[in-house]
Amino acid sequence: MLSTNATSQSFDVWLDAIRQICGNFDAKPREHLNFQGSISARTNGGIDIAHIVTNAAKITSSQAQRCHEDRHCFLVVQKLGHATLEQNDTQITLRPGDMVLMDSPRAFEITPHGLVEQNSLHLSRSDIARHFGDTAIPFMKITADCASSQVLQLIVNRIVSEPLAATDERDQGVLASLAALLPAIHQHQALTPSFLAQADGTLFTCVQQFIDQHLHEEDIGPQRLAHVFHISERQLYRLFEQHDETVCRYVQRRRLARCAEALASPVLTKRSITQIAYQWGFTDSAHFSRAFKREFASSPREYRRARLAQVA
Repeated sequence: MLSTNATSQSFDVWLDAIRQICGNFDAKPREHLNFQGSISARTNGGIDIAHIVTNAAKITSSQAQRCHEDRHCFLVVQKLGHATLEQNDTQITLRPGDMVLMDSPRAFEITPHGLVEQNSLHLSRSDIARHFGDTAIPFMKITADCASSQVLQLIVNRIVSEPLAATDERDQGVLASLAALLPAIHQHQALTPSFLAQADGTLFTCVQQFIDQHLHEEDIGPQRLAHVFHISERQLYRLFEQHDETVCRYVQRRRLARCAEALASPVLTKRSITQIAYQWGFTDSAHFSRAFKREFASSPREYRRARLAQVA
C-alpha cells in the first residue's frame, strides 16, 4: 500500500523526479514485481523535504556521480518499511522511526526491503561542515541516547509531521538548530564503540519515534504498530510493559502534549480547541476535554487562558 496522498509513478518518471529533487542517482526495479513509487517535494521551516515511496531493488550514487553534489547533506527519516543504507564501508539498517545523516558528495547505496517510505531533509552542507570543523561529516544513525539527539528528534518529528509558521530565506533558525546539534550527537556516539549495535536493538525507541511522527493519524494504535514493526500485538504490549507503559496511554499522552503546546501558542489563538484536538487525532471533543483535565488538572479552555496570560 502506498503512503496516504501518494500516487504511484512509472519507474522512469519516478527516477527522473528523484534526480531532479535529490541529485544524480541510479536505481534498479525489482525483477518480476510491479514497481511502486512516488516522490514529492515541499519546504517546511526553511528546509527542503523530499517524500519518497519506493519498492525499488536498489538506489545508488557513485563517487563520480556525487563529485558535484556538494550542496546538501541528507537527514533521512524512515517512516515505513525497512532499508539498509551503505556509505564509507559502513552499513546502517533503518526501521520506522529511525534517522540517519548522510554526506552528499560521497558514494552511497540504499537497499529497500520491500516497499519503504522516507522523508529526506536537505540540509545545507556548508552549514553542517562549519559546525563539524576539522572533523569529516559522518555517516551516522541518530540514536536517542543523549539529550542532543532527543532534542533533534523532537525538531525533526515536528518538521515532517506538521507545517511550521511561514518563513523567509533569511530565517535559518531551524537549520541552524539542527546543524548545531549534530556534532554533539556524533561526539557522544563516537565515545560509545557499540552504538550502532545498540541502535539496532532499540525497538522501543523506534516505536516511540514512529508514534510521534504519526500522532495526527487516527489509526495509530496497537494493530497498525504491530504490522509496521513485524511483531505480534502481544509482543508490542510486552515491549511497553517493560517500560511501565501501555501503547494507548503513551499515544494519548503524546497527543495531549501536542494539544497543550498548540493551546499555549499565541500564533494559534484563532484555531478553536476542537480544531486543535481533531488535528492531533482526537475524534470526540468531550472525551478530549476529560482526558486533558486528567492530565493537566485544568480544562483546555482554562489552560489556554492561563498560558496565554503568562506569555502576555
